Amino acid sequence: MNKTLEYNHAPVLELTRGALVESVHYGSVAVVNSNGDLIAYYGDPYNVSFMRSSAKPLQALAFIEREGHKRFAFSPKQIALMCASHSGTESHVTEVRNMLQKIDADEKDLLCGAHPPIHEPTMIAMKCRGEESTPIHNNCSGKHAGMLALAQLIGATFKDYIQPDHPVQRLILKTISEMAKIKAEDIALGIDGCSVPTFAMPLYNAAYAFANLCDPNHLPESRAQACYTITDAMYNHPDMVGGPDRFDTDFMLASPEKAISKMGAEGYMCLGLPPNEQKNRPNGIGIAIKIADGDSKGRARPVVALETLRQLGWLSEETQAKISKYGPETDILNRRNLIIGKMRPSLTLIHQSPPAEQ
Repeated sequence: MNKTLEYNHAPVLELTRGALVESVHYGSVAVVNSNGDLIAYYGDPYNVSFMRSSAKPLQALAFIEREGHKRFAFSPKQIALMCASHSGTESHVTEVRNMLQKIDADEKDLLCGAHPPIHEPTMIAMKCRGEESTPIHNNCSGKHAGMLALAQLIGATFKDYIQPDHPVQRLILKTISEMAKIKAEDIALGIDGCSVPTFAMPLYNAAYAFANLCDPNHLPESRAQACYTITDAMYNHPDMVGGPDRFDTDFMLASPEKAISKMGAEGYMCLGLPPNEQKNRPNGIGIAIKIADGDSKGRARPVVALETLRQLGWLSEETQAKISKYGPETDILNRRNLIIGKMRPSLTLIHQSPPAEQ
C-alpha cells in the first residue's frame, strides 16, 4: 500500500448536510515558481503521484520545440488538441482527422482505444444514428496524433509508438524530466488509460514543470519558443483543450491573463500562471494538486484550484464570478433543487517551505 498517499494528505474539501460535515476529500497542493522555490503548499507537496493527462502539454513539447507544427502545418487549434482531453465533439474529431491527414496517418494508426464522446449531446446523437465510437473519439486522440507526428518527424515507425522504449516515448520522457528538474530514472512509469506511459513524480516537480512552461525565458531559445507556442494555443483555444462545461475550458475562458489549466485522471490537476508584476508575481507559477480518493465526480479539484488561487491573491472577482458554479463554495442541491448542504474548501496554504525531502 502507498503509505504516502494514505497518510500524508490533509482535508481539502468538506461536504455538509444540515449542520454536519457528511464527507471529506483529502489531498495535497504544491505551488512552485520558475526559480524552483516552493512558495506555498498544503498537505504533502512531495507526494509522488501519476500526472495522468495533466502531463499532456509537456508531452507535446518535444514535437513543438523541433518545429514539427511548422513542418506539418498544424494550426494553433491542433496544437491545443495535442494538449487536450477533448470532449469528442464534431469540431474536435474533425481537427484530429485533419492532423492525421497532414502526417499521412490513418485512424487505424491510433492506439489509444475507443470510448464514447465525453460530450453527452454528441454521444446521444451518435447513438441515435447507430454510430459506434472509434479511437478518434477518445479524449486522448489529439495527443496520440501528436505522437504519431513526432514519429514521422524523427523518422521513427508508427508501430508500437506507445511503448516506453519507442524513440517517441524516450524523447518525451527526457523532455519532461528536464522541464520538471528531476532525473528520468527517478520518474516512475505506468500505463495510462490510453496505453502510453504516464509519469509519477513529486507534486513539487510537476508544479515546477508548469512554472517553466509559463515562464520559459531562462530556457534554451528553441524550448522557450515551444513553451510559448503551447501556452498560447491552449489559452487562445480553450474549447479544444476540454469542451463545453469542462473546468479547464471555462477557467481559461474566464482568465484575463494567459493562465492554463489541465486536469488529469484520479484526482490530478496542474495550473500554470505567467509572471505578473501587478499581482506581485515576478516569476511564472505552477500549481499541482492531487485528491487522494481520485475525485471521481470531478468536484474537488476545481474547488481546491480556485481556493488556492484566492488565498494567493490571484483570483479576481471578475474571474470568480464567471466560473462561480465550480466554487470555491457552492450549494448542494437534491433532486428537487432544494439546498441541503454546502461544498466548501477546508485547506489553508502554508506560505513557507518545509524541509527539503528530495
